[in-house]
Amino acid sequence: MNNAIEIRGLCKSYGDFSLQNIDLTLPGGSILGLIGENGAGKTTTMKCILNLIRRDAGEITVLGRDSIAQEREIKQDVGLVMDECFFHDVLRPLDVGRVLAPAYRDWDAGLFRDYLDKFGLPEKKYIKEFSRGMKMKLSLAAALAHHPRLLILDEATAGLDPVVRDEILEEFLGFICDEDHSILISSHITSDLEKAADYIAYLHGGRVVLSAAKDDILDNYGRVGCTREQLAAIDPAELVRVRRETFGCEALVADRAAFRRRYPDLTVDKIALEDIMLFIGKGEEL
Repeated sequence: MNNAIEIRGLCKSYGDFSLQNIDLTLPGGSILGLIGENGAGKTTTMKCILNLIRRDAGEITVLGRDSIAQEREIKQDVGLVMDECFFHDVLRPLDVGRVLAPAYRDWDAGLFRDYLDKFGLPEKKYIKEFSRGMKMKLSLAAALAHHPRLLILDEATAGLDPVVRDEILEEFLGFICDEDHSILISSHITSDLEKAADYIAYLHGGRVVLSAAKDDILDNYGRVGCTREQLAAIDPAELVRVRRETFGCEALVADRAAFRRRYPDLTVDKIALEDIMLFIGKGEEL
């Protein structure tokens, strides 16, 4: 399969915030995790992909089609789950199915009921009686019931307990077993993305500051602990960000192996996605 999403030169300005020349690619058959602080541009990027807001510049293709010229066809093949369930509280799951069925050419009522059963959702219970986890499972069941090729998920696992999150992540991994399926997911829970994502893109201040295969990031990036004197002796080109503390310094490096060869007396530890975010978000450039 070709790329599920291609974004080139995406710009969107709100006056006090702007997306600046966003380039992103989601290869077919994979999961791309978007990370970044609140207000970094993750939701804005997703809304531009879906044409929920108008971009100022740039090109976006989804499933090989222009996202503006072929918007209607694209949305038949996209399942969407946001951070809140938007189905009205007075509806029941079966009502949701009846509402959505006319909107999708491939709506599968049997599959929808299968997901309700799989997720343990009572068909005739009102949504206002659902827990947050049940509401997110309902949203996912509705997103999957029309046989989409692409899932777009904005903080879909936020606020869920670990058991429910793990259940939903397993569903995501099952979804992409078919190489014709892909997922774009934003999340503040970076440990979930470390489990499930194939690629990571980090948005910071409206820019893409890191975009690579997840395994390459986790295999190559590292944390160096050192004194101020040792920091002064390191070539600044070797360091991504630095944090100076009262009792020493920490630095983020993009190539642990190369750094070890050049500075064998310094220890370089593996680092998690969350720590990389903290370095880039709060650290200083040299």
